[in-house]
Amino acid sequence: MSKTAWDRVTLARELERPKATDYINNIFHDFIELHGDRYFGDDKSIVAGIALLDDKPVTIIGEQKGKNVKENMERNFGMPEPEGYRKALRLMKQAEKFKRPIITFIDTPGAYPGMGAEERGQGEAIAKNLMEMSKLKVPIICIVIGEGSSGGALAIGVGDKIIMLENAVYSVLSPEGFASILYKDSSKAKEAAENMKLTAKDLKKLGIIDKIIKEPEKGAQNDFEAICENIKEYLLKEIKNLEKLTEKELVEQRYKKFRVM
Repeated sequence: MSKTAWDRVTLARELERPKATDYINNIFHDFIELHGDRYFGDDKSIVAGIALLDDKPVTIIGEQKGKNVKENMERNFGMPEPEGYRKALRLMKQAEKFKRPIITFIDTPGAYPGMGAEERGQGEAIAKNLMEMSKLKVPIICIVIGEGSSGGALAIGVGDKIIMLENAVYSVLSPEGFASILYKDSSKAKEAAENMKLTAKDLKKLGIIDKIIKEPEKGAQNDFEAICENIKEYLLKEIKNLEKLTEKELVEQRYKKFRVM
């Protein structure tokens, strides 16, 4: 039986679903996590650092949820604050300096909407990431592994290639938020999910994403090793292809990709 959009949303949000650090630890090796935005603090909902993809140095940025209540409290339920996005940008600029490809793992219900985050410039931090990522002179590959919602996802989502796991979702906001705004009733989230075209299949058809990574019927956790192998194979191939472009060609191609969207 085919899954509904809401089925995909439910699978994308499962606690047991592999998180960013699971992919980092299984696809890469010698990962060194780096901390802090050099302005305010370290946001644990963003995991960032450098690692080796086989023998190739890369920079990794990942939005990190927890697998239980304690971990989710520590990771702020995967909802980054401004310092998280500024940490991500600091490391992306470092990657550009040392000519390292950038790989991002997207998995968030959205940027944290708290008062402190707003006071410290949440909107500005997201906007600056969008602007700066569009101009970076190194390959960027973005992978939606779970829930990709709102500016919280887009802030690390400006890439040369965007891929999604089959049961991941990627949208302008959560179905509940969409239903609250459009229907004035958050209980209509299931109906909203169908209309939002947020599934990997919908987004591939619309040309928003470049590839879908297949999953087992009940989610990525049921054949995690195979999924990691598929992602790794894709990364090695596409990074090699992107590195054939000049810096000017790379930036121009990325610009055209998002202009078409």
